[in-house]
Amino acid sequence: MAHLRSRRRHALALPVGLALIASLGFLPAGSASAAPVDDIPAAVSTDGPKLSYVVNTNGGHSTVKSVKKAITKAGGTVVIAYDQIGVIVVHSQNPEFGQTIRKVRGVASAGATRTKPLTAQTTTDIEAEQPLSAKEAKAATAKASDEQDALEPLQWDLPAIKADKAHKKSLGSSKVTVGVIDTGVDDTHPDLAPNFDRRASVSCVGGTPNTADGAWRPGPGESDHGTHVAGTIAAAKNGTGVTGVAPGVKVSGIKVSQPDGFFYTEAVVCGFVWAAEHGVDVTNNSYYTDPWLFNCEDDPDQKALADAVTRATRYAEGKGIVNVAAAGNSDMDLAADELTDGSSPNDTTPGDRVIDPDECLDIPSQVSGVVTVSATGAKNLKASYSNYGNGVIDVAAPGGDLTVYQTPEAPAVNGLILSTLPGGGFGYKGGTSMASPHAAGVAALIKSTHPYASPWLVKTLLNVQADATSCTNPYDIDGDGTVDAVCEGSKYKNGFYGVGVVDALDAVRR
Repeated sequence: MAHLRSRRRHALALPVGLALIASLGFLPAGSASAAPVDDIPAAVSTDGPKLSYVVNTNGGHSTVKSVKKAITKAGGTVVIAYDQIGVIVVHSQNPEFGQTIRKVRGVASAGATRTKPLTAQTTTDIEAEQPLSAKEAKAATAKASDEQDALEPLQWDLPAIKADKAHKKSLGSSKVTVGVIDTGVDDTHPDLAPNFDRRASVSCVGGTPNTADGAWRPGPGESDHGTHVAGTIAAAKNGTGVTGVAPGVKVSGIKVSQPDGFFYTEAVVCGFVWAAEHGVDVTNNSYYTDPWLFNCEDDPDQKALADAVTRATRYAEGKGIVNVAAAGNSDMDLAADELTDGSSPNDTTPGDRVIDPDECLDIPSQVSGVVTVSATGAKNLKASYSNYGNGVIDVAAPGGDLTVYQTPEAPAVNGLILSTLPGGGFGYKGGTSMASPHAAGVAALIKSTHPYASPWLVKTLLNVQADATSCTNPYDIDGDGTVDAVCEGSKYKNGFYGVGVVDALDAVRR
């Protein structure tokens, strides 16, 4: 099988026809004294490239305060400090800033969030959609039943998780909000406007919350990825367009990607903290945190990025949020002894490196406590591109695949996932990016059914209710006689499907 390009944003453009988490001592009181700012050289260089950093502190507010002073003395400028999790976002042109600040008392870890200066970059996204044709739309509308939205006959993914049956019992509660941490959401779309939660929406680009009206929307020429994800979760059941997995819940847009499509740590941290403090119940995360596909604990920069995101996800879960994330589109066995990463750092010049998946993790999908979702196609088989790994994948959900590999039953005509696009449009996309929002939608239905359930209980029900799916062996998705991946584990827990494919119908049964 010819391997598809490695993922970018956990989304896959299929051609038309296709713990690092070292345990976090969560701000132990009094664990550090004031930073020895006198140990920092009086004169520091400020003529290097301007980079962004995260500085993670130990101790309480007094430690954060003293570390801020040390940051200034080391040639850094504090952009924002998330004191509640001990993460400080910093800009600096001191080439030695990272090395200097890591020596300061009270600093747990610190690192640059990118390898290229704070300037515009060219995206390497591979997520171009297949627009819905007028002919397909007309044919679908003619076949839609009185209970279906106009384009629902094309959504093979809904019956695949029994969402169509679930909707006869419940559409989900408007008191539940799913935060789409992504490229932005076009809340003016007719299928999204009825369910949009403006109060819980924001732009976190750059690491600071921007609440200006519409800041959460993708700008002209920016990615439509987040809008597609939002429709899969909560497109309204209003007689027109598509239907979401949980069409009665609210959805918010939490924009964290740069205009060029990169998801940097400071923005991701901002997104989780914002969600935690604005009533979000579930977050969907269909991306990996740039510029490293895997963040290795033995690299001080990468460790700092993983530490910061871990703190943010744990803070969110502590506030009652279930965090759901895409497993990735590189057809990698994340439980292998070693992997070759040829795409990092993706914002400058990537190079091959051999990594240990136990020590170098994809964030946020492999952060402890985050639900990791693999993708299936229309034949309920692992999608050709989906990452996998026994003990890594929690659940599976429809993400779509090449139609020639997994052809849906009529009246559906395309093996990808149909959802909303900015400007009132609709289109197909494929990827674990599309699988994750199916799982997030089911989690939202569970939260709707059990409004007082803790994140632990929601995740437990998500697992218990999933439809156990046996390993697919031999797995020769393109039929060329060569095994494309090996599934390990039992019917009830394995590397392809985790504990099984998510079940929307069970989610609405009390």
